[in-house]
This record gives sequence, structure tokens and C-alpha cells, in this order.
Amino acid sequence: MQGRQIKQCGLSSLTLLVTFLHCNCLPHSTGGKPFPETAKEIASYAKVAKSIIDLAVYGKAQNRSYERLADFTDTIGNRVSGSKNLDLAIKYMFSALRKDGLENVHLEPVKIPHWVRGEESAVMLQPRNHTMAILGLGSSVATPQGGIEAEVLVVESFEELKKRQKEAIGKIVVYNQPFVSYGETVQYREFGASKAAEVGAVATLIRSITPFSINSPHTGWQDYQEGVQKIPTACITVEDAMMMARMAKRGQRIVVRLTMNAQTFPDADSFNTVAEIIGSEHPEQVVLLSGHLDSWDVGQGAMDDGGGALISWEALSLLKDLGLRPRRTLRTVLWSAEEQGGVGAQQYFQLHKVNISNFNLVMESDQGTFTPLGLQFTGSVQARAVMAEVMKLLKPINTTTLEEHGEGIDIEMWMDAGVPGASLHVADSRYFWFHHTNGDTMSVQSPIEMNLCSALWAVVAYVVADLEEMLPR
Repeated sequence: MQGRQIKQCGLSSLTLLVTFLHCNCLPHSTGGKPFPETAKEIASYAKVAKSIIDLAVYGKAQNRSYERLADFTDTIGNRVSGSKNLDLAIKYMFSALRKDGLENVHLEPVKIPHWVRGEESAVMLQPRNHTMAILGLGSSVATPQGGIEAEVLVVESFEELKKRQKEAIGKIVVYNQPFVSYGETVQYREFGASKAAEVGAVATLIRSITPFSINSPHTGWQDYQEGVQKIPTACITVEDAMMMARMAKRGQRIVVRLTMNAQTFPDADSFNTVAEIIGSEHPEQVVLLSGHLDSWDVGQGAMDDGGGALISWEALSLLKDLGLRPRRTLRTVLWSAEEQGGVGAQQYFQLHKVNISNFNLVMESDQGTFTPLGLQFTGSVQARAVMAEVMKLLKPINTTTLEEHGEGIDIEMWMDAGVPGASLHVADSRYFWFHHTNGDTMSVQSPIEMNLCSALWAVVAYVVADLEEMLPR
């Protein structure tokens, strides 16, 4: 997951929605059906929704998504863009989807970044000898042969760096920025190297973007700015960043030797992985479910985003097992190279946007598969009213919340173009503890929570795909 700041539902939008519903003056959807009739139609799916929930949470499919994820991640491991492991993951999933009996299973070619970490280390030489845990950031250049040995300048913000820019020349800049939120604080990981290079720094070490640490560094993608010298950059632990800040405050001279052997290769060939249940009446119209198959090169990529990918497969499996075929096509897409900026998804959009009017709803799960609370949704007021009724069908598992703003770098271009979009909203307070670390393993996942996520995902996708009319835009 690249990471976007989660936004909460605004009062003005909710007030507008309630007003529309109260006066029954919602505009007609595509076919001109009055909203009260649509609401009644949605309510008629209660028994079907219950059968999906029962199968996923209590029935034969109980724990299936978890067990599939465990087998996948234990077999393949982490899956960074351009790696052999990602190739193996795509082959594994292609074979598994076909074996599961899903329809139109195929691969769509994409070109993706290929960056390799290589060996890396950071050792504090003064005021004492201390080996630091680091993770180089994606797209970072290597240090010169033999590494960089330089004095450290510790700052807490870009503003402090600017004020002390004369001190930064020839130094390794250490950012000890406080964690505010992922969406706000991630700018230091993304742009910290270029900001430091502009004032003459030779490398950067950035406090990991997390609210909680057990001495584990977090990696992620970083963006060099055009026209600025590229310098090596890595994340360090919260503990080491805070320690160096204390040392600096005491006036102690800090010297670090940084060695990084990272390499960037030409873009690699890869694929987005696709499977479907083809619609019975309008096969050209699509409800798209998705998660990304790639991960960082640490841990197992179980949480980010193995869980999202697996529930997007599981949703189709549940419907297939129940013999449910909606009017419109349900399409699961497992993206490639999300962590490098939604690269595979962008290429998918460019290929399929010619048929944008046939995309009914795009869904992405990339904030973890912890205890589900509901959905985040982007769409018109009329579409929101329809989705609010759909969410009522999930009352048996208490996941009826509908918030504003669908999240996900892989679907944002569709939402920007006016297609309704939804993301899974979960109790994600622990998500950024493990995000992009060696701690992202199956031990983070819960089979019970994944059952609930799968049920929510399947109910929403099926009902929206089977309604008489597409979601209004």
C-alpha cells in the first residue's frame, strides 16, 4: 500500500443525503427507477446476503481465505516489483484461479519498475559504536564504493532543514519527524532525499513512518525530484532516530558510515491477473474487485496486500459455490506494482477506459483485512443512497457503516473519471505498525476477521452487480 490519509464523512454531505431521502426526491437512476423502488429491490436480497454470510463465516468456506493466503505467502514469500518472486506469485495465482473454476482467467501484460535492494548497512561510529537497522527506500541510488562516512545533521522538519541548510553541506541528514498521520508524515519518506540534496547533503536517513515501533525499520517508495542530485536514502528505526536527536541536542558529534548497493534495472515484464464470473444479462458491464499482488521485499506481504488480494478471490469463490451469477460481470483484478505508484493499475486504466461507461463500481481492499467496519465510498449522492441500502444487508455481521471517500491508488483514476468507487474500511489501528516491515507476516492475520471481510466484499459486489440498474453517476 502506498498509503493515503483516510478521510471521515462530512456533515454537509450526510445532511444532503438525509434531505434527499426524506423527500423522496432523489433523481432517477439510469433506467428511471424511483429510489423507493430501488430500496425495496435491495431489501429483497436479505436472504441471499445471509446465505453468503453464512457460507463465509460459519459454513464450509469458513477460514478458506486465511488458509489460501497462508499457503500463498508461505510458498512464495515477499513479491517486490520486477522480482522472480512476483513472477512466481502471478503464476501461482493464475493456476489457483483456474483450478477454482472461475471464468475468463487470464493475464494482462504490463511493464513495471525493477529496483533491487542489495546489501546495505549503517553503523554509528561516534559518539559510540552502534549498528543500526535500516531499509533502503525504493528507487534509491547506491552509495559510492566503500560507502559514505559523514557527520550527521538531525532535523525534525523540512522547515528546520531550510533554516539550517548551511549546516547540511556534506552531511547525512537524519529526519526525526514526529508521526502525525501516514498521509501527512509520509512526505518525509517520499521527498526527504531530494529536499536534503538541494541543500548539499550527501545522504538521508529517515525515521520510519509509523506510530509504533519495536526497533523495526519500514521501507517504501521514494521520489527523486527532477533536476536534483540523487543521493542514497534509507529508513531507520524510530528508536535510533530519537536517540540521535537526543545526542544532537546534547551537542555530541554524530558520525555514521552508510553503505548501500541498490540498483535500478530497466522496466520488467509483468501482468495484472484477472478472473471473472460472467454476467447473465449484461456481461459487458462490470463490478471490479481488487487488491495488489506485489509487496515489498520484506516480510511475507500477508497484510499488504495479500489479504486484500485473497478476499477479492474469495468473494468470487463464495458466489460460485452458491451458484449465484449476477446480471453483470464480476471481475477480480490482482494488480502488479502497486507499491511503485499503482503502475499496473494505471496501465489497466489506459487499456480499458474506452469502456468506462460499462464500469459500474470499482472496489479495492488495501488497508488490511482486520475487523471490517464497512465501506468508504466515492460517488454521487444518488449512488451513495443506493450503497447505504446495500450496506444494511450486512447487519448480521455489524458492518453497515458507509463513509465518504473511497481509498486506493489502484482505483483513484476511475473515481476521478466519475466511476463509483469503494474501499474496505477496517479497524486498522495496527496497520502501520507492520506496514512495509519484516513484521508483515501471517501472524498479523486472523481467520475470523478475513471471513468477515470476505463476506462483506462478496455481498456488496454481488448485490450491486445484480441490481436492475447500474449505480447512478
